[in-house]
Amino acid sequence: MSRIYGYDFVMKTTIDIPDDLFRLAKARASLSGISLRQFVTDTLRAQLEHEDKRAQSTDPPWMKGFGGLADLGSETARIRDLIADEFESIESEHDS
Repeated sequence: MSRIYGYDFVMKTTIDIPDDLFRLAKARASLSGISLRQFVTDTLRAQLEHEDKRAQSTDPPWMKGFGGLADLGSETARIRDLIADEFESIESEHDS
């Protein structure tokens, strides 16, 4: 909303949206306990903020998946050690 001298100004407009989208938005607004106007405003604001954050990202979109499993390094090491222990056990049984 624009503010001039302490007053809030709201732009009224008309948009055409598919019936199924309208019904879904109205139902979601109702379930959230807010008006359709507030639901549309909140949803539009969230989408625009999301796009702004995405545009500010220095990495291209395809880079988002890289490093996603970095926190599994210790788990990978633990599994590798378990496998090595099992192979040692098998080799010692085979040598006996």
